[in-house]
Amino acid sequence: MAYVPILKGKAGEFLALGHASQEVQEQIRPVMEVVPDFDLRDLLETFCDHAMEHVPNGMVLTVDCGALPFVRVLEGDVGGPVLRVGESLIQRGIAMRPVFRCTDPGDALVEIARVAEAHQNGACLRLTTAVDLSDVPHDNRQMRDLLRRVRLAPEEIDLLVDAGPVRSTHARKFLVEGVIGVLSSIARWPWRAVCVAAGAFPVNLAGFPRGVATAVAREDANLWLEVAERWGGPQPDFGDFGVTYPRVQPKSRGTPDPNMRYTTGTEWQVYVYPRLRTGNDDFFVLSQDLVSSTHWPATGASTSWGDERLAECAQRQRRKAGGGTEWRAWGTSHHLAVVTNHLATVGRP
Repeated sequence: MAYVPILKGKAGEFLALGHASQEVQEQIRPVMEVVPDFDLRDLLETFCDHAMEHVPNGMVLTVDCGALPFVRVLEGDVGGPVLRVGESLIQRGIAMRPVFRCTDPGDALVEIARVAEAHQNGACLRLTTAVDLSDVPHDNRQMRDLLRRVRLAPEEIDLLVDAGPVRSTHARKFLVEGVIGVLSSIARWPWRAVCVAAGAFPVNLAGFPRGVATAVAREDANLWLEVAERWGGPQPDFGDFGVTYPRVQPKSRGTPDPNMRYTTGTEWQVYVYPRLRTGNDDFFVLSQDLVSSTHWPATGASTSWGDERLAECAQRQRRKAGGGTEWRAWGTSHHLAVVTNHLATVGRP
């Protein structure tokens, strides 16, 4: 079973991916979402630069441009964001697999076909079962038309069933029904791989108490477990959104309080500390509290690259405690290591 982390295509997430261990690399099939950022002069070029610097050799990067408007960014008849990223990554030697949806306009599907043909890694069909964004094909005819437009057979396509945000146990049970319904109707096609994904991390850290660890249930993992137990077909791959809220949010302003989103099996332990010291030095205190707590794993700093950085902060071996990008990278690094280890050893996320 593979792990499909759906990550925001920002510096922190790329940094974590670039430092993934060989064991993690071999088990993940990462999806990177290109996230709108109006502060960047060239969003797509920045994304591709991050990919060139951090994507491990031999890894195929699944790229989702769905959060961007389909506008011409290249001259000629075709030249939207998918084609721009596809051409830029192939020049950098990065293997890509484009994401498409049933609701994509015809021009976007033409670009999906061109990028898939250029990279020869197929594509990823992302279906959203969330009530407010459901985009599941209505019948086989619609699906056949979609496949014809991208010029791919089902055997060349990874199916990603995205249940969206899981905000409560009650919501999870409702979402499970939607996922099973989609799997029952569409998984009969011979897809190359099938993944069920969801996200349960809160929108932001605004309401969390300061100076302590707060447990947040990983309801996305619970959703996958319930689907796997109830659905009669082959076990799907597991997908989640790392340590972030699943939907693309407007870029936050200001400097975040020192924080760490730390995965501990069935929960996240969310640390948010107030600013009492100069700079981000309160993160040193946060790291000391984390490392000395029962949440620190038995494998310690060797758990992941991110855990090594946290141990260094706890021992004040770093001159600076990092910032929002580093904290997100370290938390994501730990999360990737924990989830892949659980899937490999106990067969559950």
